[in-house]
Amino acid sequence: MKYVLGLTGPTGAGKTTLCKAAQDMDFLVINCDLLARRAVEQQDCLDALERAFSKDILDKDGRLDRKALAQKAFINSEKTELLNKTILPFIVKHIEEEIVSSEKSKIILDAPTLYESGADRLCDAVCAVLSDKGKRILRIMARDNITEDEALLRINAGKTDEYYTSKTENIIYNDGITEDFVREFKNLLNSLIGGKLNG
Repeated sequence: MKYVLGLTGPTGAGKTTLCKAAQDMDFLVINCDLLARRAVEQQDCLDALERAFSKDILDKDGRLDRKALAQKAFINSEKTELLNKTILPFIVKHIEEEIVSSEKSKIILDAPTLYESGADRLCDAVCAVLSDKGKRILRIMARDNITEDEALLRINAGKTDEYYTSKTENIIYNDGITEDFVREFKNLLNSLIGGKLNG
């Protein structure tokens, strides 16, 4: 039997930090962003993206130009929704394959668009990570090497905190000391899985 925890929340909130902590506790972490990269290398997904956003998102070799797609997809929330609607079914298929093939019984699904994709149906529980907008901007700028305006564009294209708080009662805020943030997450994992974890 496998236990799958969905880990979601807006960009820059701190999901990566918690995924590292989960790996230390012998969880398999399925990174949905990496699966998205795998998905867009496949022709059926590329074709769907081209239909949604035009040929401008492809480079001269017919591969995805990520920057060109980002410029089109993050311009407003409607375009971001279109991106999600287009790509998420392909990602969910990869998620299901990863869960089934995993030998580990404890799995974290690192999925920023968990609810939008419908992948929450694959989870036993969901935890959302939230954080102050200003802190998120700084994290995104450092992580992706982009300007403040570009970081703000990504934040504004995403969901509000209220979206996540209305979906799950398991909310962790990342606004203080990192060690406390991680400790709260480990405590949550232990309570959800009945104290069967190590570390």
